[in-house]
Amino acid sequence: MKTEEKHKFAQENMGLVHLCANRFRGRNIEYEDLCSAGCIGLMKAINAFDPTLGYKFSTYAVPVIMGEIKRLFRDGGTVKVSRSLKELSLKLSRMREKFAKENGREPTITELSQMSGEDTERVVEALNVSMPPVSLTANSDDGSESGGEIDIPVEPPDEKIIMSIALKQAVSELEPKDRKLLYLRYVKNKTQTQTALELEMTQVQVSRREKKLLLLLRSKLI
Repeated sequence: MKTEEKHKFAQENMGLVHLCANRFRGRNIEYEDLCSAGCIGLMKAINAFDPTLGYKFSTYAVPVIMGEIKRLFRDGGTVKVSRSLKELSLKLSRMREKFAKENGREPTITELSQMSGEDTERVVEALNVSMPPVSLTANSDDGSESGGEIDIPVEPPDEKIIMSIALKQAVSELEPKDRKLLYLRYVKNKTQTQTALELEMTQVQVSRREKKLLLLLRSKLI
């Protein structure tokens, strides 16, 4: 995927960032910072995504985005952006404004790269640093509050779908025997005794292991 295509794809999938960030509202970190961390995760997901594996992009991207937001909490609520990248972001913003006034349109990534002398990949990275969170509700063009909504050009999953995607990712990282235990208990709805027979374990062992697995999955989803 070319650099400009990546930038456009990132803008089209900002809905995933907002939906993930909304899960962490009210936890003493500004929503803008949550979105900034989510944008970092989104770009990482775009750079690493391999469509030949057969997964939907959202299936791959949501755990990566959520991972970056969780990292924000572990790092004390600070999105770490280098000073040079911040300076480049400001420089590009001034260039965009000047170009728009002189030409009546926004410059392309390639044009910004040529004007700044920076690699296109770094230009995209700097632009994402300064990208403001896109509000899911917006005022009309004349500034009046119309209560309308911005249409995001993807079909964003709702809260349940996000949780489902994240859960599938977490379960896929378990050992095969642990995955089978959860499959028997929560998909096949077998009792602990029936599950124990299939796994050649005791009912007590199944009970203890199940509790540990549920706690582990919960920690990955919080």
